[in-house]
Amino acid sequence: MSGASVEAFYRRRMLDSLLTASGNPSPSRGVGHFAGMMLDPSKVNGAGPAMQGVMTNLEAAETVLSERAAKLDVEIRRGVTISALTQDDERVVVQAGEHEYAARWVVGCDGGRSAVRGLAGFDFVGTEPQFTGYVLLATIPDPGKLSPGFNLTPAGMYIQMPTEGHIGMMDFDGGAFDRSQQPTRDHLQAVLRRVSGTDVTLSDVHLASSFTDRAMQTTTYRQGRVLLAGDAAHIHSPLGGQGLNTGFGDAMNLGWKLAATVHGHAPDGLLDTYTRERHPIGAWVLDWTRAQAAVMRPDPHAHALQTVMRDLLGTRDGTTYVSEQVSGSAIRYDLGSEQPLVGRNVPDLALQDGTRLGEQMHDGRGVVLDFSADRHLRDSATGWEGRIRYVAGPAENDLGFGAVLVRPDGVVAWAGDPASDRAAFEQVTAHWFGSPAI
Repeated sequence: MSGASVEAFYRRRMLDSLLTASGNPSPSRGVGHFAGMMLDPSKVNGAGPAMQGVMTNLEAAETVLSERAAKLDVEIRRGVTISALTQDDERVVVQAGEHEYAARWVVGCDGGRSAVRGLAGFDFVGTEPQFTGYVLLATIPDPGKLSPGFNLTPAGMYIQMPTEGHIGMMDFDGGAFDRSQQPTRDHLQAVLRRVSGTDVTLSDVHLASSFTDRAMQTTTYRQGRVLLAGDAAHIHSPLGGQGLNTGFGDAMNLGWKLAATVHGHAPDGLLDTYTRERHPIGAWVLDWTRAQAAVMRPDPHAHALQTVMRDLLGTRDGTTYVSEQVSGSAIRYDLGSEQPLVGRNVPDLALQDGTRLGEQMHDGRGVVLDFSADRHLRDSATGWEGRIRYVAGPAENDLGFGAVLVRPDGVVAWAGDPASDRAAFEQVTAHWFGSPAI
């Protein structure tokens, strides 16, 4: 899980639970890889994201999120097939199993083969796969024939993970072997031998699954009252773990906007900013994974690209650039401001009262940080009480501004001088949080 996703869990008071569920006492200091070429953390400039990545799994994340949903009295029904969906200007009606449900809004988060996406008529476009990937847990009598970690070879790539017998591999067969077939021991052994260039043996396979690098995305994330997030909106290879992280980013961006809409205080067009902000991020992730697949191909052109990439990753600037992309710290939404901080993820500032900014965001509200001694924005912020939290006083690092407005998803919406830019602050706050209550 990338640093940006870890920050999202931290801001909603779920990070400790995630670390416990993941069996990790603290965040990892690794900075990832590009096409199997590992990044050297010592060559990353700057502090990077406020949080480092975490070695976790889907089960741990799902457990923590399910517990959070239960606390919010959300009912989760699993194993229910959605067979029909209709909508009008007022509601969406969904046939799920034997029951029909009506709601004002529906969000399809039902994976790469999303029924909601198909039934709602979203266009899903992209590119076909270059490889079949495999993840397996096997008994390997001669594991010493395989090198640990990521191994980019003339025939593809394989990964020998720290857990004994846990192997990943990519076979550039054009995606010919996908989830429609169950991989056998003989097939997996043949692929591993070909990709690794060894005569390693798999005496028994306990678990195995396959995937491809098919890269597809919907042309919009909203059709009327139906929205999509996660794999339902975009699919690609799991290189770099971008799928899980992009899905969390979708959820953080959409969640507060949909909540404001449901509660009736969203400004006009707020939900439309979801596609405008997140679709370019999804498109970038697809291209990022396509680029990695192109570099990994077992042909002379790709091998030449590998040489170039290794040279770039041998430099501080090259490693920093790739690390920022993988961690999510390079993401910036175009919010119509030339101020470089606006649209970016806010750092986790240390505040005067001993708390940190992330702790002020546990309830999902926006935050106004007024660093000025005269508390210039106190009266203005009162109009949005309940939607944003006003926090006054100096911070350990005030970013060089007198005040900062942070959206519920941790994105900086405005930064400036509260004494001279008060009108601009009020205008931006109304743009994101609706009309003030008073």
